[in-house]
Amino acid sequence: MRRILPSLAALQCFDAAARQLSFTRAAEELNITQSAVSRQIRLLEEFLGRALFHRIKQRLVMTDAGEAYARDIRDVLDRAEAATLALMAYSGTSGALNLAILPTFGSRWLVPRLGSFTTRYPEIQLNLLTRLKPFDFAKEEIDVAIHFGDTSWPGVEYHHLMNEVTVPICAPSLLAGRSLKGPADLLGFTLLQHSTRPDAWANWFEAVGESSINAVKGPRFEQFYMVIQAALAGLGMAVLPLFLVQDELASGRLVVAVDRPVPSRNAYYLVHPNSKRDAYPVKVFKEWLLEQCGVQT
Repeated sequence: MRRILPSLAALQCFDAAARQLSFTRAAEELNITQSAVSRQIRLLEEFLGRALFHRIKQRLVMTDAGEAYARDIRDVLDRAEAATLALMAYSGTSGALNLAILPTFGSRWLVPRLGSFTTRYPEIQLNLLTRLKPFDFAKEEIDVAIHFGDTSWPGVEYHHLMNEVTVPICAPSLLAGRSLKGPADLLGFTLLQHSTRPDAWANWFEAVGESSINAVKGPRFEQFYMVIQAALAGLGMAVLPLFLVQDELASGRLVVAVDRPVPSRNAYYLVHPNSKRDAYPVKVFKEWLLEQCGVQT
């Protein structure tokens, strides 16, 4: 069945004009003439049967339909460009690997180790994308992901990387030389909360036998990195994975407030669609990452 689509040239001109709000600047971006941009926009509006722009006092203003169409078309063009670049980069035992990572895990644990991967496999181009929420492999240009959670994700292959242990930490200044006797003493402090793990404190208190404690109050931060920075600034107590704060603990910038480490209920996994099991970039990255985590294969 023939697709109902305008020309790619018209869509590129429309995307540029929508971002620049100027046919002249769009023409400069695309290295074509202003009249060529204007003609492509006119053809696109005729094809759609809708006005995409208005000229108001010599200013280019998008219509409501134009704004909605621009958002959708920009996503389509971005995905088409990503697919094109990935295919251009791929050649036999080389290629690009799009890797989705958790922001703090990526910046604190993975990125410092990537030098050994790029040295070993210089022919593979790594593209890192940060993700805080679940995504759909079928709808996003992602080959593999670092996943923290359980193994209920359908249609993917799991490879266990590491477990996690959490413990309450804080800046030394927050304790002012005091030694806390037990978990309940933490209630005298602000509890820093992680938005994507809202039950982190509750799980920790429950594991150490204090399930009746209300541990959901406190300022919320979207990423572990922000929680760590807040703890370093002395804003409160944070319950954090030990492996993410090893450097701060070793240097004394953070200290363990109550030495009751608790294993997390979930773990870190490398996941990829079953269909990409035999793709060369996926295979070698999996082998390298499992090696970094000390996992025997």
